[in-house]
Amino acid sequence: MTTSKQLFTHISSEGELKISLKEVEVPQPKAHQVVVQIEATPINPSDMWPMFGPANLAEGKLNADKTELTAPIDKNYLRMVHTRLDQTLPIGNEGAGVVVAAGDSPEAQALLGKTVAVLNGAMYAEYCCVPLQSCIVHNDGVTAEQAASSFVNPLTSLSMVENMRLEGHKAIVHTAAASSLGQMLQRICNDENIPLVNIVRNKEQEDILKAIGAKYICNSSNESFRADLYKAIDETGATLCFDAIGGGEIASHVLAAMEQSATKDVTGFNTYGSDANKQVYVYGGLDMSPTTLNRSYGMTWSVSGWLLNRFLARLELKRIGELHKKIANEINTTFASTYTDEISLSDVLDPATILKYYAKKTGSKFLVNPTK
Repeated sequence: MTTSKQLFTHISSEGELKISLKEVEVPQPKAHQVVVQIEATPINPSDMWPMFGPANLAEGKLNADKTELTAPIDKNYLRMVHTRLDQTLPIGNEGAGVVVAAGDSPEAQALLGKTVAVLNGAMYAEYCCVPLQSCIVHNDGVTAEQAASSFVNPLTSLSMVENMRLEGHKAIVHTAAASSLGQMLQRICNDENIPLVNIVRNKEQEDILKAIGAKYICNSSNESFRADLYKAIDETGATLCFDAIGGGEIASHVLAAMEQSATKDVTGFNTYGSDANKQVYVYGGLDMSPTTLNRSYGMTWSVSGWLLNRFLARLELKRIGELHKKIANEINTTFASTYTDEISLSDVLDPATILKYYAKKTGSKFLVNPTK
């Protein structure tokens, strides 16, 4: 039986976060399972809430042997995480490594020695035992570091385009667009001639996107932002937006620009606005303040949440397999990721390091190497 050092998170009903590095047993793989020695696993923004919830990380404390971090949580915020109170949960959405053991099925045995990417929600560990369906098999020569971010950003960016086509839109607006995911989406849109309107917040982010061929970039820090946004939406005909910010007025600004474009040639009075379907999907929470909607865009619009796994459930397994294959073939081009820091499992618990990766800055991404 193999053992694995693994990170777990726990929020008590008394208002304390505890993240612990523990040693656990790795089960023997069943027929269609494999054991992966994890060599690289990224810290994505989507990992933050499962890890920390609403804890006050500025008051986080690490124990003497550096295996447990505790931090207080204001009891007024516990209702936000009431479904997970007093439960010990694994963390880490995705990662990659080498298959070191496999079940008896021919499909599992064929993966021995292969580098695979894994999505299972428990990747901050030295080993994991997972079913074949949780893996993307990478081509020979691809390293675990290159394969580490194969699911969250690549599948999300591909699924945004799938969603666009499924609902009959012809162009996309994307906020926080200079992120790793945003850059992947821009490369996909370049390859498939899809108009993409990128919303960023500074000149540095503009330059990142220009360097990879972005045509439509709107800087929310500029005084001309609203006018620039309207012009880009009017030229592209975009009626679909994926919003990683969530809070504030950005969704409302996008909907207003879409409506303005849809009604620019309309004469006469229309109580209910255009009949163009205007859709904003909120898929992130970089701004946790309330979403403000100044309803100046008629009655044919929607703002709703969007989750990758729930969208993938709308696709046929064959199509998902095709997306996985595309990711494997383009992991060093369209879906390439870069990392600014590599840390160990114990480093994940260090309060000073937490403040760095929790900042979620553009161009700054941490990679956990459990073998360190």
